[in-house]
Amino acid sequence: MKRKSRFKKLWLIPLGLALLAGIYNLPPVHSRLAWRVDELRTKIIYYFNPPSEAVFQPSGEAALTVETAIATVRAEYLMTLTPQVTATVTPTTGPTPTPTVTSTPLPGSVILPGVKYVDQHERWNYCGPANLTMALNFWGWTGNRDDVARVVKPGNGNTRENFIEQGKDDKNVMPYEMVDFINEETEYRALMRHGGDLNLVKRFIAAGFPVLVEKGYYERDANGKISWLGHYLFTTGYDDARGGFIVQDAYLKPGKDLLSKYEDYLDGWRTFNYLFIIVYPADRENNVFTLLGPWSDERWAAQHALELAEKDIQTLTGNNLFFAWFNRGTSHVALQEYVDASTAYDQAFALYSKWDVEKADRPYRILWYQTGPYFAYFYSARYNDVISLADTTLNETISKPTLEESLLWRGRAYYMSGDTQAAVDDYRAALKVHVNWVPAVQALQDLGLQQ
Repeated sequence: MKRKSRFKKLWLIPLGLALLAGIYNLPPVHSRLAWRVDELRTKIIYYFNPPSEAVFQPSGEAALTVETAIATVRAEYLMTLTPQVTATVTPTTGPTPTPTVTSTPLPGSVILPGVKYVDQHERWNYCGPANLTMALNFWGWTGNRDDVARVVKPGNGNTRENFIEQGKDDKNVMPYEMVDFINEETEYRALMRHGGDLNLVKRFIAAGFPVLVEKGYYERDANGKISWLGHYLFTTGYDDARGGFIVQDAYLKPGKDLLSKYEDYLDGWRTFNYLFIIVYPADRENNVFTLLGPWSDERWAAQHALELAEKDIQTLTGNNLFFAWFNRGTSHVALQEYVDASTAYDQAFALYSKWDVEKADRPYRILWYQTGPYFAYFYSARYNDVISLADTTLNETISKPTLEESLLWRGRAYYMSGDTQAAVDDYRAALKVHVNWVPAVQALQDLGLQQ
């Protein structure tokens, strides 16, 4: 009888599970627990498949078939269709003044007033929107981080999502996306360049312009290992007596008005080829180009970044040498020298495989933030390497394959290799991460397809 009674109660199990699921999906509960559930899921996946152990091995082989010439023409055509994903973006408003460099001595300390700190907390991957909001608010823009995210990381387009969930799977907002948002969605202007230096940042700050840089840093990941991540940092002052910049870090608690020592700042900045973004009112454009000096010329900036990378290759050792070679590839991409870029990235990935994991995990997230290798291998007709690199990135370095840039480039490589259906699948997968993303939409339209 007791046994029969126990069997009768089994129906309570699915009822209880359904009840728990219902409670979990209530907005107040879900907003508090979703990130913990996701973190637990990531920990489990990373425990059994450590992402730092994933190593991409480039083949170095171009597509040497009778169709190679036609494929190259197709690739060049694709590049003309998607300028928004090229390595550099420059506003086109007004004439470019003749580059000059001021020789006025800089003051020993400048701290810009009127900075409104914005954090990225209680949101998924909100580093970009938070920093961009700070940069725009400084000049009087009245929007907030959610206004930025609505455009640059819209997620799957489900309007029922709250902002805590929106864009959750979009791990990073690329610099070009931030620049495009400002130039296309606001009355302000922005530009980005590679190859910046500490004195240039000081010069802008002394003239009243804060500087947004992209940098890397090390922190313990979901499994407690020291791991490399990418980050934006809003720089609003400097103090030579204290030996550092005053920065607004959207991630740290507290993150307002922190001192970043010049050496630490430079070490982190190096891992992104010394990339910087200047946000400014449209009527201050002449001032910006005057302060830029030779950096006004986009090609000069890329060439200068290449020279910095080559210098770093000669002087750096150990794990830092990987970033130096990677930067060399990125600079060649900015100069549209794709074969040279491929050679540099090959060397970087060779060093990556020999990374000293006793010091820190391999920077397995680097393709989440920097897509230069895809440009280099694709436009060198090394489609198998594009596919292999994207496979490694999507399947072995992240808990879910939700990097729209990697999906896009793999799709392009599939198409060039003759697998149109696989290309279409990847383009549509990219649009599930970033709805209406122009490069993926354009790729489908080129095939006569809709989203």
